[in-house]
Amino acid sequence: MVQSLHPVGAPSLRELLNPVLGMAEECDDIIGTMAGTFVSGTIRYGLPRFVFVGPPAEHEPIRLGLFAGVHGDEPAGCAALVNFILELATDPERARGYQLVVFPVCNPTGYEDGTRHNRAGLDLNREFWRDSAQPEVRLLEAELATHCFDGIITLHADDTSEGHYGYTHGRELNAALLEPALRAAERVLPRDQRPTIDGFAAQGGLICECFGGVLSAPPGQRPQPFDLIFETPARAPFALQVDASVAALDAILGAYRGFIAYAQNL
Repeated sequence: MVQSLHPVGAPSLRELLNPVLGMAEECDDIIGTMAGTFVSGTIRYGLPRFVFVGPPAEHEPIRLGLFAGVHGDEPAGCAALVNFILELATDPERARGYQLVVFPVCNPTGYEDGTRHNRAGLDLNREFWRDSAQPEVRLLEAELATHCFDGIITLHADDTSEGHYGYTHGRELNAALLEPALRAAERVLPRDQRPTIDGFAAQGGLICECFGGVLSAPPGQRPQPFDLIFETPARAPFALQVDASVAALDAILGAYRGFIAYAQNL
């Protein structure tokens, strides 16, 4: 096993998941399951999946898929999703009208090793919808196809950036939801204001283009869900990355709830 590259403050896989597994046993609003399992070497790994259903609203529940840890050396997003679930258990109003399906560790072997790639040496975030043989990708693609999410939010971290930013995939709705998320996260960490980020043109921390093969909805899903990627600066203190990501999640849920309410009144 390679030496872990996790930052100071990052929990082990067991330390990360134990609190939410314990809460799932006590709280009826949290359902903890596995999206599936696979074998790496002689060890069987699972993709943990948690479902949180918020209080009902006047509309049908909005199904969101929340993902983190596609890159194993980006543990802050994993911890942010776990913290978010735990906070919702004590303050469910924050998720009113939502059904959240949360995948906090999409690359468990990479998380365990502290590496970007999985143990097969592949960047999983270049493998989606490309007939990948990687079991993690196949399991997640099945989840994405089955749930037919109304929205997808993926958390990442960038070790080349000093601020947070996000990908909009060139869609106006994505930009309208991501902007308040960046504003909320600015209370914790600075925004990346560079004109070029990660090799792409950017404006105010918003990037329209994206790499191919990233985690996303099935290409044939209609209508396509909103799809946001939020990135924290990986060299920032771990706890601040977690707090910034949770603030961004809250802002996105609030912004989309407002969008739905506006659409209903048209």
